Amino acid sequence: MDRIAITGGRPLHGEISISGAKNACLTLMPAALLSDEPLELTNVPRLADIEMMTKILVSLGASVELSEQGRRLVITAKKFEQHLAHYDLVRKMRASILVLGPMLAREHEAVVSLPGGCAIGARPVDLHLKGLEKLGADLELRTGYVHAKAPGGLKGAEIDFPFVSVGATENLMMAATLAKGVTVLKNAAKEPEIVDLARCLRKMGAEIDGEGSDVIEIEGVDRLKGASHRVLPDRIELGTYMLAPAITGGEVELIGGKRRLVSALVEKLEEADIEVADTENGMRVKRRNGHIDALDIATSPYPGFPTDLQAQMMALMTLAKGTSRFEETIFENRYMHAPELMRMGAKIDVQGGVAHVHGVERLTGAPVMATDLRASVSLVLAGLAAEGETLVNRVYHLDRGYEQVEDKLRACGAQIERLKD
Repeated sequence: MDRIAITGGRPLHGEISISGAKNACLTLMPAALLSDEPLELTNVPRLADIEMMTKILVSLGASVELSEQGRRLVITAKKFEQHLAHYDLVRKMRASILVLGPMLAREHEAVVSLPGGCAIGARPVDLHLKGLEKLGADLELRTGYVHAKAPGGLKGAEIDFPFVSVGATENLMMAATLAKGVTVLKNAAKEPEIVDLARCLRKMGAEIDGEGSDVIEIEGVDRLKGASHRVLPDRIELGTYMLAPAITGGEVELIGGKRRLVSALVEKLEEADIEVADTENGMRVKRRNGHIDALDIATSPYPGFPTDLQAQMMALMTLAKGTSRFEETIFENRYMHAPELMRMGAKIDVQGGVAHVHGVERLTGAPVMATDLRASVSLVLAGLAAEGETLVNRVYHLDRGYEQVEDKLRACGAQIERLKD
């Protein structure tokens, strides 16, 4: 199992290019199942999760052509070889549940294993299933699989989510494009990935209005066509690399970064005395006065502070002046990075969904273990700032969401290397 070794204490200087958004691409790929014509996706990140979604689509009968070193995908689901998304594939990635809505909408039947993914809480899919039932699907859970049928096709309905769910919003948006009549999604997610999906579906001929607000209206059509779509920049990768010069010192330009994608993070960084400036090619980040001020952070759905940046921000706050307070409101089990940061000298108290981080003068390198995707990169950030060597174990989590992380950081002066076991 690969490990990453980091010798910290070096300020970062240079440029980092931001890849296409993993979470957006993992939603756009299943959208290809809605049409028998090709869907071309460009600016695709080269990640383990993208490879896994490709395998799932191919197992269903889609053809997937890769070019431009994997950054361009052409997915054609001319016909389905089967309607089963098998456990052996689906268990490895939570986003795989997103094949359920499109397959059911177009084929009127689907059998999909309940998904797996990172160990950051239960993350149930009940909102996906209840929404599909409102669209007229007959669902049954048997031996870990969702068996779904809609013999007469799906029918438009009004669905009011009890709480905001990005995945459920995406799944039901896709399903509703081929449903008969009008579907209204209330308390819908507003994330940029939702807007990106709506734009792609509209290119395919879908009738969608309201994306980016909490009410999305979809009028079903008889069929969708092929399209070409460029994946938007990854706002979580962008936010992560914005924190790299903040925690180490130095100055880094994020090529392709857009302030609107990370406005909540920018607000907090400026509050912490970190300068964020727009440039012709993206954004530039550096400390204003050489120090970091403590913050209060509460995660919340977009446009609030992203749960996917909480671990990385906690790494930064370990070196802040004063005590920071974190409140995790999205996932109940997302402080597993805290004990690993404490191995490096951080002072963190966790009680339920609240963590207090008491800033220290320095971190010290240590062997640490990644527990999930974002926790893994938070340990990389901490290692960049720590004195001595940090050894991050179980970095397969990192490969699910960050492309060429060592190369990007090394280009800015980091002493970082991957150790192959």
